[in-house]
Formats: sequence, C-alpha cells, structure tokens
Amino acid sequence: MIAIFTDFGVQGPYLGQMRAVLLAQAPALPVVDIFPDLPPFHVQAAAYLIPAYSQYLPDNSVCVCIVDPGVGTNRRALVVRADSRWYVGPDNGLFSILIGRADRVQVFEITWRPQRLSNSFHGRDLFAPVAAAIARGEQLPAEEIEVTRLPMPAWPEDLMQVVYLDSYGNAITGLRSCRVLQDAVLDVAGASCEFRATFAEAEAGTPFWYENSNGLVEIALSNGHAAEALGLSIGSVIACR
Repeated sequence: MIAIFTDFGVQGPYLGQMRAVLLAQAPALPVVDIFPDLPPFHVQAAAYLIPAYSQYLPDNSVCVCIVDPGVGTNRRALVVRADSRWYVGPDNGLFSILIGRADRVQVFEITWRPQRLSNSFHGRDLFAPVAAAIARGEQLPAEEIEVTRLPMPAWPEDLMQVVYLDSYGNAITGLRSCRVLQDAVLDVAGASCEFRATFAEAEAGTPFWYENSNGLVEIALSNGHAAEALGLSIGSVIACR
C-alpha cells in the first residue's frame, strides 16, 4: 500500500497529479489518501499527525509525506524506515516526532534525481517516484545517514496545541490521550473541557475532550461546531489541570 499525507488538499490538480505518478509507476498497489489536507505549510502540526495516522497501516506500507515550504531549496530528500513502515519526504522536521517514537529507525538521503525536476513540485517529480520504487520492492540510489545529521526541532514529545480541525469542527491536538488522566480538565480558548468517552455522554452545546480513534486528544462540542463556537484555530493552546 502507498499512503499519502500532504497539505495539497483535495481541490486543484496537485493531489491528482501525484496519484497519477504513483498509479503509473506502481499499478499493482492501492494508493490511499490518508491525510490529503494537512494544515498548509504547517510542518510541526503534520509531524504529530503522521505517526498517529500511519500507525494502523499494514507493515511495509510506504507513506509519501509532503509538507514542504522549502521545496526547491537544498534541504535533503529522505527515506525513513521507522519500525515496519517506510516514509518518504523532505528533511525539514516532518519526521522528527515519528523518529523519536520509533523503536527501530533507518534514514537514507535520496541521491537519485529524475531528468525533469520542477522547482516547486517535488511531491510529483521526486517523492512519488521514490515511493513507487520502494513499494515495488526496489530502491533508488540513496545513502544511509545517521539520525544525528537531521535537523531535529526542539519540539515536545506531545504538543499541547490544536493541530487539525475537521469538517465537523472537532479540534485534534498533538497530545496523546495516554498522557492524560481521564479526570483531567483541559482549558482551551476560555472553555473548560471535561472527558467524555462518547459524544452521546456530553450535554448538547457543551465542549468536552475525548480520545479519538487514533489515540489523540480531541476537543469537540456535542451537536455543535467546536472550532466556530470556541474560536479555535491551528496552534490554539491547550492547558491541562
């Protein structure tokens, strides 16, 4: 399986162009859009979402991960083997949380370049062909490098911020629920949120927090749009008490 994580969004030509390359070069393998609308340009938010939303993929899945504001610069292009899965994308901190949580890690700098490489679309021209090659059981020219050579931002193990807002207005955070006691109260945007196991347990119109299906803390409003009601945005800070 090839899984896509990107900030391209579902509108416009970019996701479709990258999928076309993947399907042309690895036609026997399914291509799945796991997270096609990561927050635009927000490498930090994506760094917390990728490990949470790739953890249930089959072993040897190849995740092509593109949040790349530095596209066209001299930043490295990477292949990361983290435990049982492959990750392909830019060396800009995108894989820092994934690497920190993995038990086994190998990192390779991609030295291969296609004949035609756009300065603005490495997702299509570089990362998609590399992901397809790995999925076919091949490996394009790459050099194994030490993890210590990567730029590893000084980001916390868990992020007490909103990292994604879904279409229902629920706010996914970078905080794993296993790090929070269920009797904790989370404060965000002036609202106090208590734990509820399900939406049905919460009173209508009352904000609460719960463990989402991928193990992250999520802020929600029963029968309502939490992001609009509370004025939440990417980066809204969560406090725990």
